Amino acid sequence: MNAPLHREIPAHILNAAQALSQVTTQWDEDIVRQLTDYIAIPAKSPTFDPDWEKHGHIDTVMRHAATWVEAQKVEGLTLEIVRLEGRTPVLFFEIPATRAGSTQTVLMYGHLDKQPEFTGWRNDLSPWKATYEDGRLYGRGGADDGYAVYASIAAVQALKSQNVPHPRIVGLIETCEESGSYDLLPYVNALKDRLGEVALVVCLDSGAGNYDQLWLTTSLRGNAAGVLKVEVLTEGVHSGDASGLVPSSFRIMRHVLDRLEDSATGRLLPQSFHCEVPADRLVQAQATAAILGDEIYKRFPWAHYDCEGAAAFALPTTTDPVEALLNRTWRPTLSVTGAEGFPSFRDAGNVLRPYTAFKLSLRFPPLVDAGVAVQELKKLLEDNAPYQAKVTFESNGGATGWNAPSTAPWFETALNAASQNFFGAPCGTIGQGGTIPLMGMLSKGFPKAQMMVCGVLGPKSNAHGPNEFLHVPYAKKLTAAVAQVMASVPG
Repeated sequence: MNAPLHREIPAHILNAAQALSQVTTQWDEDIVRQLTDYIAIPAKSPTFDPDWEKHGHIDTVMRHAATWVEAQKVEGLTLEIVRLEGRTPVLFFEIPATRAGSTQTVLMYGHLDKQPEFTGWRNDLSPWKATYEDGRLYGRGGADDGYAVYASIAAVQALKSQNVPHPRIVGLIETCEESGSYDLLPYVNALKDRLGEVALVVCLDSGAGNYDQLWLTTSLRGNAAGVLKVEVLTEGVHSGDASGLVPSSFRIMRHVLDRLEDSATGRLLPQSFHCEVPADRLVQAQATAAILGDEIYKRFPWAHYDCEGAAAFALPTTTDPVEALLNRTWRPTLSVTGAEGFPSFRDAGNVLRPYTAFKLSLRFPPLVDAGVAVQELKKLLEDNAPYQAKVTFESNGGATGWNAPSTAPWFETALNAASQNFFGAPCGTIGQGGTIPLMGMLSKGFPKAQMMVCGVLGPKSNAHGPNEFLHVPYAKKLTAAVAQVMASVPG
């Protein structure tokens, strides 16, 4: 059970109990309803909906969010939907400082574009119809991370209602994140003068190790994606006539991938795709492993079956909690996320297929340069193809990961105070296996800024997959915690 909220709070600091009560009411009476409407709109990211502009879904969610923000009538807030030609739009808002003499800026980030539907949703759930059940709001995009703009404004309102002085606050909500944020840098460059001197970035697009405390993301892996295609014929032929003479495109695919990955262990073979884990991140992983234990791997929906009358489950690559954390945050991994060239079972005759194509997703450690890795990957896969087959790798680009800057004393104090106030436990730190390209951009552009990268993607929330949900009780506390940290920004 969580400890009670701290009551003895100086008058000029946010009253935690009052703030949590206010944001709870706002979530219950308004934000859940807004997200219910948001989930119903299939605002898929441009990679998954090339005709996004024609379909209008991204414009719809952007317009709805802008209308809601304006309706909150936050004192001093100005808002603009910014559009650069040929690019997805961004929402930019600005709230002037109320703290005398403040020259610092807080940048709040989120995104409104979504992953595609995917398969495997529970029969009573749908990616495009919100279902609220036991504090969980199911549906695509609510947690990843359509809630961000609503929670950001609610956090600001918590400060305003108590007249807590705050620095200047700006918001940047994009609609291309799930496609790698390739539209974002032009907007950051176009808006740089309006962003100001950023002292704190609040990014609500990350995860949580559990729902019992505030979690700070300290690293993000990089990512490279693309399509690997192996072609041996111009059309399919009778497998009885050709097999044994015409090499299987699938076998060649396996051979080529063996250059990249040890299929027995999952280890990526090019040493340049690896990096040494920094000493401080290793210490943090050990501390996080002590908190989460075997829940680090038990939280996934493992396949289960009957084995000689006893229940059996598929197993993780390791059951050591520290190694499990490092495997998903600081070590490179290959995933095959899609395939072409395969007919369905119903249509699969005795035909040797002309080609095999896999969509690959590689996650790189935070300190590996994605641009260099993509070039090496293409050369590794394409050169010296077996049987002189046509092997091509078409890259969708890459994004270098991110390693958080050193934590300033004020920031560490503020995080732990907020976590204690709203969760009754200290703030935890955790690396994430996903990629948020903006963080690397902002770290380069604002090297002195502290990065509050956090989010609601805790155990079983399953972003990108079936049955994605937003843990509303956690989101309420996170919203209030953001307000308290913003009030603590010095200067």
